[in-house]
Amino acid sequence: MSTPTHTAASALALIAPDMAEVDRVIARRLDSGVPLVAEVSSYIISAGGKRLRPALLLLMAGALGSTHPYRHQLAAVVEFIHTATLLHDDVVDDSTLRRGRATANVSFGNPASVLVGDFLYSRAFQMMVECGEPRVMEILADATNVIAEGEVLQLMNMHDATLTEEGYLRVIRSKTAKLFEASARLPSVIDRSAAEVEAACASYGQALGTAFQVIDDVLDYEGDATELGKNLGDDLREGKTTLPLIIAMQRATADQQALIRRAIEEGDASELPALIEVVRQTGAMESTRAAASQEAQRAMQALEVLPPSSHRDALWALAAQLLDRRS
Repeated sequence: MSTPTHTAASALALIAPDMAEVDRVIARRLDSGVPLVAEVSSYIISAGGKRLRPALLLLMAGALGSTHPYRHQLAAVVEFIHTATLLHDDVVDDSTLRRGRATANVSFGNPASVLVGDFLYSRAFQMMVECGEPRVMEILADATNVIAEGEVLQLMNMHDATLTEEGYLRVIRSKTAKLFEASARLPSVIDRSAAEVEAACASYGQALGTAFQVIDDVLDYEGDATELGKNLGDDLREGKTTLPLIIAMQRATADQQALIRRAIEEGDASELPALIEVVRQTGAMESTRAAASQEAQRAMQALEVLPPSSHRDALWALAAQLLDRRS
């Protein structure tokens, strides 16, 4: 497969009319008759963000040549599910900043955030039922359940300095990659694609989602807070043991290991500069990016099953340029 000329920006431009239609579906389906529901939902959805999951679904539909009438509705469904997880995550993590502004739990309170998250989940299930496709409901129901399991696993792993790379990957493949996988798989399901094609679409989504989360964990230590829209070191403050720290712990001196262990167990980001230096000195940052690169390569390889098209090139570009992500 030759190297496509698409950039991530041109990839998204390719589906701009479809994304505009998804926005219209989202606006229409947020109308519940309860003002607070619409207010909180609109607050977080209108905050921006990459809309990667609906974009992924629409790009994959284009790569398969699918113009199924429910593709926009399903793109809105995955965005609603993702938004619900964000609302609940920010309550669990006691986060204060997302996408450069106060989180919904700060602006509206924890009860409103949790309950509106529940509304978005249930509205998403109403919308997927309307599609009348049992396998769509099965895939999204399973994905939602796996995401919840991933959240619980992460909660159990909080402040655990002994977490292994295997344990870390289990969490992110459940918590983050599963919805990417479902988003990429759904177009092949509604288009009745061959099993080989469906498997390739799912593999692409899972690999892309894994790479995305690994890079996100890198940026918690070397990103720009202004570009990221969140505070550096937030994962550490929440007691999350991510791949940069896991690798650094394996390579660090006894004193450095003690520093990492104390920071994780106490959720102490006061020594973040020293911790970042340890992560850099041990080469953990480069190794973490290499792990993300391996996943991105796996995503690109999965696309070889699909016929040549500008949409396939765009999907290739999304995976390739993920490694240059800075926000």
